[in-house]
Amino acid sequence: MQRLAKRLRDFNELVMFQHSVFSLPFIFIAMIVAAEGWFGFRLLILGGLAAISARNAAMGFNRYVDRSYDVMNPRTAGRPSVDGRLSAVSVAIFTAVNALVFIGVSYLINELAFYVSVPVLLVLFSYSYFKRFSSMAHIVLGISLGLAPIAGAIAVNGSVPLWSLWLSLGVVFWVAGFDLLYSLQDMEFDRTRGLHSIPSRYGSSVTLRISLFFHSLTILFWGLFVIEADLGAAAYAAIFFSILMLGYEHYLVRLDFKKIDRAFFTVNGYLGFVFLGCVISDKVMG
Repeated sequence: MQRLAKRLRDFNELVMFQHSVFSLPFIFIAMIVAAEGWFGFRLLILGGLAAISARNAAMGFNRYVDRSYDVMNPRTAGRPSVDGRLSAVSVAIFTAVNALVFIGVSYLINELAFYVSVPVLLVLFSYSYFKRFSSMAHIVLGISLGLAPIAGAIAVNGSVPLWSLWLSLGVVFWVAGFDLLYSLQDMEFDRTRGLHSIPSRYGSSVTLRISLFFHSLTILFWGLFVIEADLGAAAYAAIFFSILMLGYEHYLVRLDFKKIDRAFFTVNGYLGFVFLGCVISDKVMG
């Protein structure tokens, strides 16, 4: 039993399960808006399983293909995929099982969700290779998480309304913006190993400005989402809180690069749930 518990802790550390807080709120936001309120326990369970299994598959794949780089980077050398706790085979099996779970759950949701499940996985997997040849890997990561709102809308009504695209674009630039800040930690490592990123190519000052620009686009697109979806005052409050929280994130990072983890995990983790809470207040409890 203790061995199983340790194994589960290792896999949890492998995929950093707690980071699911970045995409889950926006899947449920889209589902709430698409359903004009509560969408039911069946879709709650299936939507959650789809989001978690897709993310686990993407993270597992990333850890598998990045083993040779992770072992050389002091920040990542302690990951279970490179320090001997989890073998390459076990990581590959974990990735394949989660990919199959995602496809199976998508089949249970509806026909369109099933048809797009494999293309979605291909997009998620592509991120792991982009840093080898393009500084646009940050955008690809944003697109990977930005698919969440579109998936939420598809799950409820089998279509992709315009408001879900605005919400998705906001997530794309939100994620790309905070990934730029997070990547500042690996700027020198990326340079020495020939990996591509905006920080390694342009330096920290330009990266900070691009990140701020991306987050400005986030606010713009989320504003368009609120307007297009015809949401109420609580949703506009979500935009206001997002401005404050993203501003605080940039303040923390500019103040001290050692605060990047705090900005990345704490601020962005809360942001999604604040936004979700406002939409629930508007569409479910309003």
